Amino acid sequence: MSSEAQQTEEWADVTPDAARRLVTAAVEAFAERGYHATTTRDIASRAGMSPAALYIHYKTKEELLYQISGVGHRRALEMLEQAADGGGGPAERLAEAVRSFASWQAERHTTARVVQYELGALGEEHHAELLAVRRRTDGAVRRIIQEGVTAGDFDVPDVNGTALAVLSLCVDVARWFNPEGPRSPEEVGELYADLVLRMVGAARPEV
Repeated sequence: MSSEAQQTEEWADVTPDAARRLVTAAVEAFAERGYHATTTRDIASRAGMSPAALYIHYKTKEELLYQISGVGHRRALEMLEQAADGGGGPAERLAEAVRSFASWQAERHTTARVVQYELGALGEEHHAELLAVRRRTDGAVRRIIQEGVTAGDFDVPDVNGTALAVLSLCVDVARWFNPEGPRSPEEVGELYADLVLRMVGAARPEV
């Protein structure tokens, strides 16, 4: 899927079209320049609109970041909780969690960079709201690992620290992934699933 098609799919629920164009432009600008170095004029220009037109849809630049970050954090929560609640043993569920999360970070690497690395730029209320969502995503991974330890499938002396390491490994994909590089998002997901299972001392499940 092309980058343009991905953006269209990713923000399909954002209406009207002008608001969607602004979100897409903001993602590109924030990923390229960082939130603080990006101006509303930069965003409006990328969207082919006037700066005044931006304020019709978003009151502030921070509101745009909140829209982007909220979608990304809730998507992460959805995929990790789905994996945690899925069928199979802990190794299968951990592999699926890592496979889906790491491949999403690669496939949506531009959006993911903004979601993961610009969270601190949000206002206090929005920051607290999305930190709560992030704690739930952390909890989904911890739950799988704890279940694996309890079942004797994983050799993990520190469940909390291991969950943090797993999530950090996946999140970092957004920083380095290059769509022109040697691995596809799916291949990254498979590689990371294998690495994480080795990390917790589990056998690679048959898929």
